[in-house]
Amino acid sequence: MATNRNIEDLKAGWAALAAGDMDKLASYYVEDMIFVLPGQDDVLKGRAAFRAALDNIGAALPPGFDIKDLRYCPGDGEIVNVIEFTADKIPNGSQCAVLFKFNADGLVAEERWFVDTEQWKAAF
Repeated sequence: MATNRNIEDLKAGWAALAAGDMDKLASYYVEDMIFVLPGQDDVLKGRAAFRAALDNIGAALPPGFDIKDLRYCPGDGEIVNVIEFTADKIPNGSQCAVLFKFNADGLVAEERWFVDTEQWKAAF
């Protein structure tokens, strides 16, 4: 089962993202992590590639993307965040899910986003 520390680290990671502290956000991930966001042709592999992509995070998210609520659903070595969000072209909001898998040290080894890809593409 994912631990309270995993949940607290995810909360701190989301806060770091909101504050624009991308170095802090990347520190919660293992060196050989993988990241998958819908609509991308490749999977980002490695914390260095992930950290570099964070400098252009605005291009990966719909304009006006704003998280309204986060729910944490812990599982065996993983947590699914259910995210309620709005965006400029989705003013009434929508939801997506993000799967975080952790290594034995409690760092994120995999992050995978699940969204309605048609709605996501239309939001840009």
